[in-house]
Amino acid sequence: MSENRPKAWYLYGAVALLVLWQGASVFADLPIVPRPLAVLDNLGRIFGDKIALHSLFSLGRIVAGAVGAMAVGIPVGLGMGYFPRLDRALSPLVYLTYPIPKIALLPVVMLLAGLGETAKIIMIALIIVFQVIIAVRDGVKSIPGEMYYPLYSLGAGFGAVLREILIPASTPRILSAMRIAMATAVSVLFFTETFGTEYGMGYFIMDAWLRVNYLEMYAGIVVLSVLGLILFAAIDWLERRLCRWQSV
Repeated sequence: MSENRPKAWYLYGAVALLVLWQGASVFADLPIVPRPLAVLDNLGRIFGDKIALHSLFSLGRIVAGAVGAMAVGIPVGLGMGYFPRLDRALSPLVYLTYPIPKIALLPVVMLLAGLGETAKIIMIALIIVFQVIIAVRDGVKSIPGEMYYPLYSLGAGFGAVLREILIPASTPRILSAMRIAMATAVSVLFFTETFGTEYGMGYFIMDAWLRVNYLEMYAGIVVLSVLGLILFAAIDWLERRLCRWQSV
């Protein structure tokens, strides 16, 4: 696929969304559904002074949570996929804890980690880590046994198997899991940013809503959507670079 195709599809999606938004605004004819051009104009005027810092805090929390989740989830998933005994030992724990709505753990996390940055990053990591573990484990388990024979015949150890087979085979699944988990992570981030902080897009949007400033509220929603787009685009970019054998 051409490098420009994803950019074109993003543009088509943005135009379609703006058209639908404009139609909803005209149909509703209410202050709570402002015109998109008015929101974008207001966004341009207040972004540098009001929104930029909030967006950087939100983006930093998501990136920190994702990095932490991968640092834990990838080794655990590789171990479970390659070593059957480890899989039998850890699978019940993963299956019992994975279905729990992570937002339900927010009070526990805040009691243990406080109301600051650590709790918010832990919540993001909790959302992503289980999907990474399961994706990596299943990716390793799907590797045909014959793939290992050439390395085994050369006397290769686990390090060589990890580098030459396990990591390349599981990378596409890791990125797919990250893509699926990211939308939920952004949603939970919005919720966590309404507690114990004065920075973040969740705080900004709720503050604008309480002040009945709908232009700023919608501007914050637009920025939060753009942050999600940046994260998805970054994952797509990594997939094109790290998984060149796949058509994206």
